[in-house]
Amino acid sequence: MKLRKIIAGIIISLTLTASTFAAKKSAKNDKLKVVTTIFPQYDWTREIMGDKASSAQLNLLVGNGVDLHSYQPSIQDIAKISTADIFIYVGGESDGWVKDALKNAANKNMKVINLMEVLGDKVKTEEIKEGMQAEEEEDHDDHDAEDHDHEAEGHHHHHHDDDEEVEYDEHVWLSLRNAKILSAEIAEVLSEKDPANAASYKANFASYSAKLEALDKDYTSVVASASKKTILFGDRFPFRYLTDDYGLDYYAAFVGCSAETEASFETVVFLSKKVDELGLNSVLKIESGDGKIARTIVQNTKNKTAKVLTLDSIQSTTLKQANAGTTYLKIMEDNLKVLKEALK
Repeated sequence: MKLRKIIAGIIISLTLTASTFAAKKSAKNDKLKVVTTIFPQYDWTREIMGDKASSAQLNLLVGNGVDLHSYQPSIQDIAKISTADIFIYVGGESDGWVKDALKNAANKNMKVINLMEVLGDKVKTEEIKEGMQAEEEEDHDDHDAEDHDHEAEGHHHHHHDDDEEVEYDEHVWLSLRNAKILSAEIAEVLSEKDPANAASYKANFASYSAKLEALDKDYTSVVASASKKTILFGDRFPFRYLTDDYGLDYYAAFVGCSAETEASFETVVFLSKKVDELGLNSVLKIESGDGKIARTIVQNTKNKTAKVLTLDSIQSTTLKQANAGTTYLKIMEDNLKVLKEALK
């Protein structure tokens, strides 16, 4: 008898909790909840929402300076995604964790935007360029028999790459043309989820789109008037979408998603020779790189005068920077200045 009372009590309290949760949810529900993984999507959404952003809940998950490739979602992150009205992510290899997060989502009416899916056949495969260091498995062949275990480990380590013959380049946001297509999709989904403000979203998108186009034209004219047409990275190379947009050539130490941090002697020598051969006055790195490889390349060139410059791949922009006025456009404008200098 007692036990049944206890169970009844538990059931009542559970129902109460559930209904207060539901009440809380509907009170909060007028707030549109958008969750984005990295800063570019966060900022595009913020631009399109305009003054409506303050009455919505807009979350940036990868916002503490760690870059997309090393991000691991916390329990809180998973919870945020679970109740989102709109969830926006890249859809590349670094986002492997998303499938599980979405499987258990509480909000069944969530709209999910996968950037790579939206872009479809505009997504490029990762390219192994001449002089680029291959991933670990080939690296260990130099060490011969004594390192045989390590070599096997290396092969094992990259085994998951074999399931997909091609690796797709996930850095799709580094093209202003892609940014326009993706922002259009975000505007569409926002309008669908919040029809009361649809006109405002569409107007904001139109003016944002014009800014993206104007900057795209600036890039085109800078490249057209530049004396060099090649950039060289002593680092990972996430800028393939950008170089392809403007017909630039590039050389780099590693592919965009590489986990390598040490460049081999061959890689350094090859890239140093390229700097000499092409008469480049700079070697580039990305914002999270320490520039060590770039400096080593410069040291191995004939006249050792090339500068080390940084192009920002917008993978590790923090929430703090976002709140302090950094925008996708601003970073891309700064990147254009750096590019102009690199192509002198």
